[in-house]
Amino acid sequence: MASEAAIHHGACLCGAVRYRVAGPLAPVVACHCTLCRRQTGHFLASTNVAETDLALEGVGHVRWYAASEIAERGFCGTCGSVLFWRRPGSGRIAIAMGGFDKPTGTSIDRHIFVADKGDYYEIADGIQQFPGDD
Repeated sequence: MASEAAIHHGACLCGAVRYRVAGPLAPVVACHCTLCRRQTGHFLASTNVAETDLALEGVGHVRWYAASEIAERGFCGTCGSVLFWRRPGSGRIAIAMGGFDKPTGTSIDRHIFVADKGDYYEIADGIQQFPGDD
């Protein structure tokens, strides 16, 4: 059983969806693909966990959108907060970092799909970058 220190809590903007993750959070991936930029208004920073480590409250407020042939994006149907990204059947789920309470104990590990990034910003943090997915 995970210790209290290894439990991470988060929520959407309105609080209709709340979640907790047991165990440490994986290093953050910053995705600059066109789909993530269109959904979030910038880029998506997320961690990836086993679906079995994620406990949801307010699951009835989560809406799933099949954004491509391989992935679904989850958001709060009440306030519109970006929450999740998953490949159905994979057993894993990406969770947007912005909804987590601090401290998260993790940081950005890599930037992906930088070939698709917006032309209005530069990535100058010195963290590894990949033109597509890694």
